[in-house]
Amino acid sequence: MPESVLVTGANRGIGLELVKQLLRKEEKPPKVLLATCRDPQGSGAQELRALAAKHPNLVILQLEVTDPASVQSAAKEAESRLGGRGLNLLVNNAGVMPACTLESATAKDMLDVYNINLVGPMLVTKAFLPLLKRAAKASPDTALSCAKAAIVNMSTILSSIEKVPEMYSIFPVISYRCSKAALNMLTKLQSMGYKEDGILCTAIHPGWVKTDLGTEKVDLTVEESIAGILDVLSGLSEKHHGTLVTWEGKALPW
Repeated sequence: MPESVLVTGANRGIGLELVKQLLRKEEKPPKVLLATCRDPQGSGAQELRALAAKHPNLVILQLEVTDPASVQSAAKEAESRLGGRGLNLLVNNAGVMPACTLESATAKDMLDVYNINLVGPMLVTKAFLPLLKRAAKASPDTALSCAKAAIVNMSTILSSIEKVPEMYSIFPVISYRCSKAALNMLTKLQSMGYKEDGILCTAIHPGWVKTDLGTEKVDLTVEESIAGILDVLSGLSEKHHGTLVTWEGKALPW
C-alpha cells in the first residue's frame, strides 16, 4: 500500500470511511494521510478532527475543489507535510449528486455539477501532479501501482453509457450521470498523458452505498464498500490503467 495518500471530500461518507480504514490498517498504514474538506473547523468535520487528534499521521487540509486558489494552497501545504517526499496516491472523491431530470435540468444545474464533479478533480490533479511525479520517480518499482504513484477518480456505474437502460428509470440524476461520464473520459485521458511519468490512473465505482448520496435504501454498507476498495487498490496494476472498475474489482464498460 502507498506510504502517502490524499483523499478529497474526507469529512463524510465514502471519504471519511476511507480515512478510517486506512488509519486502522495493521500492516503499513500510510505514513502521511492527507484528508481534505471545505471547512475543517465546521461541524461537518467534527469526526475527522477527532481522528486527527488521535492519529499523528493524519493531516486535515482545507480544500474547495472548485476554487483554484484553495487547491493551490492545499498543494503547497501538502508538499510541506510530505517533507520532500512525493505523493503516492491521490483519491478524487469529493462530489455531489443533486436530484435532476431531463424535464427539470437547467444550464446552471448542469454547470454547477460539472464544476464540482469534473473540473474539481481536474484542478486537484494538476495541482498535485508534481508530487505524484516525484513519488513515481523516486520509486524503485517499474510497474504501475498505488504504492508507486496513482490517481483514483471516484466514479459510478451510473456513468456507464452501456448500462443506462438498466437503471435509468430508477436513478435519472441527469447532471450527476453526465458529469461522471465526463470524469471517466478525463480518467482515460490522464491514463494516456501520465503513463510515461509512471502514474497509474483508474476510475472506481464504490457501489450503491448507505451514505448521504446513496441514501438508506440500499444493502451495501460504506464499511463493506471501502474494505473492498482497499483490496482493489492494493491489486491495481497496468491492466487497470485507464479503466473503470467496481469496488469488487470487476470491470465496467464505459
